Amino acid sequence: MSAAFETKNPIAAQKWRPYPEYKNSGIEWLCDIPLDWQVHKLGSKCSVKARLGWKGLKAAEYVDNGYIFLATPNIKERDIDFENVDHITPARYFESPEIMLRVGDVLVAKDGATLGITNLIRKLPAPATVNGSIAVLRPKPGLDSSFLYYWLSSDYSQQVIQRMKGGMGVPHLFQADLRKFVVACPALTEQIAIAAFLDLETAKIDALIAKRQQLIVLLEEKRAALISRAVTKGLDPSVPMKDSDISWLGKIPAHWGAYRVKHVAKLRSGHTPSRQHPEYWVGCSIPWFSLADVWQIREESREYLGETNERISELGLANSAAELLPSGTVVLSRTASVGFSGIMPCPMATTQDFANWVCGPNIRPEYLLYVFRGMGQEFKRLTMGSTHQTIYMPDIGKLCTAVPPPEEQDKIVEFIRAQTARLSVLKMSIGDQIGKLKEYRTALISAAVTGKIDVRGEVQ
Repeated sequence: MSAAFETKNPIAAQKWRPYPEYKNSGIEWLCDIPLDWQVHKLGSKCSVKARLGWKGLKAAEYVDNGYIFLATPNIKERDIDFENVDHITPARYFESPEIMLRVGDVLVAKDGATLGITNLIRKLPAPATVNGSIAVLRPKPGLDSSFLYYWLSSDYSQQVIQRMKGGMGVPHLFQADLRKFVVACPALTEQIAIAAFLDLETAKIDALIAKRQQLIVLLEEKRAALISRAVTKGLDPSVPMKDSDISWLGKIPAHWGAYRVKHVAKLRSGHTPSRQHPEYWVGCSIPWFSLADVWQIREESREYLGETNERISELGLANSAAELLPSGTVVLSRTASVGFSGIMPCPMATTQDFANWVCGPNIRPEYLLYVFRGMGQEFKRLTMGSTHQTIYMPDIGKLCTAVPPPEEQDKIVEFIRAQTARLSVLKMSIGDQIGKLKEYRTALISAAVTGKIDVRGEVQ
C-alpha cells in the first residue's frame, strides 16, 4: 500500500492490475466496466425503506430505556455509535417493522448537510431503528451488503447522489431516486472478495490516519503546555520563584506580580442592538464581532481579528449597551467557543457572547491573549452547562494572571510566536498527509467497486 500511495496517481500504480477485458456500461459517469459485470437499478437489487415524520414524534417522547433510535450523527464514523443515541418506546418501534434494523442493512443519510453519508450494520447490540433522515437499504440475494456499502461510499456514487438531491431549502434525497440509482455488480463471490479486500486495505489506511490524528492531538497538547509554561514561569528557569496563591498559576518568578485580570485591564461586555428596530441596522459602519465570526479566534495561529460578518450603526450603538472599544482590546469568547480569544485591530463592538478587556499600561494585549490561550484547564473548570456552554461574567471577573514587567512580556510573546509557528508547520504537514491518505482511500474504494482495478486473489 505504501508504494502505491507514494506515486502521484496511486491507483494507476503497478501494484493494482486492470481486468483483462472491459465493455461500455452505458452509463456516462461509470464508463467501462469489466466484461462479465452487469448494471442494475438499485431498486431491483435491494429494498429501500424510510419513514418521514414518525407521525409527529417529538423529542419529549424519548425514553431512557427503550429501543435505539439512530440519527445521522450516529452513522458518520466507520463504526456506528450505538451508545450516544436517543431511545423510543416499544409502541413507536413496532409502528414501522420495515425499518427495524438487521445486520447487513446499509444506511444512507438522505437529508440536509449530511446527505449521502453511508454506513453498514456490522453488528446490532440491541434492537434498533432509524429516524426520518436515514434510508434503510436491505440487499436481496445476489447483492453483498459490504459491497453495496463500498459502492455507495465511493467517490463516483457520492457525486451522483449530490446531483440527484432535490427538495426545497434543505437538501433531500427521495427514496424513488435511490431506487433508480445504478449499481454495477460482478458475481456474488467476486463482490465478497472485493469487499474483503477493501475491509483490509481501508483498515490499514484508517490506522495510519488515526496515528497521524493522534500526533496532531499531541502537538496541540504541546502547544498548550508551552504557552502555559511561558506565561506562568517565564523564560529563565534559574530565576527565584514564589507562590502566587493562585491555583492555576502555581509558583511564578519572584519579581512578577499576580493579579485579577480586571486590575490590569478594564472588563467590558458586549451587546446586540434590538433587531426590532430596523433603523438600528441601516447605514452601518461599526465593525461588530459576533458568533458568526467566532471561527476567526478558533484559528490557533491568528492573533488579530479580521473583517466582521456584520456591522452596526451609530444609532444602534447609541441605543444599546454595546460599546465601541479601542483597538488592542482583547476579546474572550464566553459562550459557544468558550475560552478562545483574539485582539481587535481597530475600534470594534461585540455581542454579549464576549468579554472584552481594554489593557492598561502594565499588560500588553498580545501577552494577555497568550495568558488566555494558556489557561484552557481553568476555562474548563469555570464552564457551565452541557448543551449551551458558557462562563458567567462574575467568574470572568475573578480570572487571574501573572504579570511580568512589560519588556519581559514582549520577549515571552516573541518566544511563543516562534515556537508555536514551528508546531503549526508540523501540524499542517501532518494534516496534508491525512488529506492524501483520505484521498487515496476514496480513490481505492472507487477503483475497486467499479472494476477499474482487479483485486481478485489479493486477500488470501
